[in-house]
Amino acid sequence: MEEQQPPARPVDVGTGFGLWLTALPLLLIGQAVDTALAPNLPSHFLVYAVTGLFLVLVCAVVVTFLLLMRQGYRWARTLLTGGGLASIVYITTSLFTGHRGTAAAVVYAITGIVGSVLIAGGVYLLHRKDAHAYFTR
Repeated sequence: MEEQQPPARPVDVGTGFGLWLTALPLLLIGQAVDTALAPNLPSHFLVYAVTGLFLVLVCAVVVTFLLLMRQGYRWARTLLTGGGLASIVYITTSLFTGHRGTAAAVVYAITGIVGSVLIAGGVYLLHRKDAHAYFTR
């Protein structure tokens, strides 16, 4: 009886994984700067601690889903796609509706736009034909 080998990971999956891993720290930096320089937040230690904890937890969840997606789990790709699209919508609307100082606005715009483009590219690559066939679990 012949052992069936798991399918080889397509290049699109590896590239999409890399795009997501590049976008994640960019978006975390943008959110941290936006919080630190927000004019309407009280500058209490508790606000920064809760925001930092939330960002660390979100980062851990996204990295976990990325690792599972890279192993071929379709549900992880689905959750990343939904979360990625929601992030793009949030960042886009936040760019035009948030009131920020000049430095915070520049950092948030650069990290948000570049991060959103990287996520969109990652989502696209993970849904191409070769990559789609890879997700079997």
